[in-house]
Amino acid sequence: MTSSYLKIHPWKIIEEGFDKTRVKSSESIFSLGNGAMGQRANFEETYTGETFQGSYVGGVYYPDKTRVGWWKNGYPEYFAKVLNAPNWIGIDICVNNTVLDLNQCKSVLNFRRELDMNSGIYTRSFEVQIDSNCKIGVKVERFLSMDEDALGIINYQINALEGTCDLSVESYIEGKITNQDSNWDDPFWNHLSSSHSDNLMILKSQTSKTAFDVATFAQTHLINPQGEMVSDFESSSKDFRINQSKKQNLQEGEQCAILKFGGYINGMNHQPETFESIAQHLVEQARTKGIETLIEDQKIAWSTIWEISDIEIYGDDAAQQAIRFNIFQLNQTYNGKNSKLNIGPKGFTGEKYGGSTYWDTEAYHYKFGSVERY
Repeated sequence: MTSSYLKIHPWKIIEEGFDKTRVKSSESIFSLGNGAMGQRANFEETYTGETFQGSYVGGVYYPDKTRVGWWKNGYPEYFAKVLNAPNWIGIDICVNNTVLDLNQCKSVLNFRRELDMNSGIYTRSFEVQIDSNCKIGVKVERFLSMDEDALGIINYQINALEGTCDLSVESYIEGKITNQDSNWDDPFWNHLSSSHSDNLMILKSQTSKTAFDVATFAQTHLINPQGEMVSDFESSSKDFRINQSKKQNLQEGEQCAILKFGGYINGMNHQPETFESIAQHLVEQARTKGIETLIEDQKIAWSTIWEISDIEIYGDDAAQQAIRFNIFQLNQTYNGKNSKLNIGPKGFTGEKYGGSTYWDTEAYHYKFGSVERY
């Protein structure tokens, strides 16, 4: 890693201090994937500053009509584009009737991002003064399961550092999304149906022209200050945005956590009529396992990957970090489980190059056979 604002560490990518000018680049650097889906490191909560929202499903594309002039005669009429998929990670937070938005906060203290490449877990933490009587601390863990390739996990923890905090939580799936890399601003998705209950939010969609069926799903739970899991969120839906809402009071020194399980079920692998039952099974299985077991499963899965793909460099932590970052991104983008998928040059970090797979894929990826040491 050569970016000067990132710390050197052999196994981690670390950013310390909040800088609005670095948000978009960090969203790319700290991106996540598990071979079947990926997402930029967008904030879960509201962010009104400059950002590039992006979630992607492997193998799903749209033929965008090429926009060129006479000087590019011979270009194809259509250019396949990776689609920005419906967003399932959103968790809007209000504290004492104030929207938590790092772009609007007067000061953001102790901001830190960490991408642990050894485990595939992305962590973000910060503190903000909400008002003269209330200060909170936030720690968010997020990862995309390497065992269940349709499942992602968010553990969003809020700590009342000073004063009383009346929290309003709105966890959602947002279907009204756009691609920044679109030639004519065509709608890439047709949303077919949405449903919600205490047990599941699910949005069923199909791509225009290519007719890929995808279900975006999520389920939200609250761990209250007493350590109890509460799941009785109030559900609603409008214009293909599905919400699960709940209120929670925190006294000074108390904390709570919002657990969110979500992801995408792809019609290339499952029949659309099974989407809901599969989603229900995934979120129920995740709830039963609990966050500690899910994290341990993720660590074990990545340790198996590193056993056969690591390259160790002694005496140069910067070089060690760089080579592991490349290996990490390759394994996030494609893990070999699904022969229908492949590696695009930008992986799951954004829309550049339309997510296309090029003839020189072998230049980006080769079979790691054993641990090498230099």
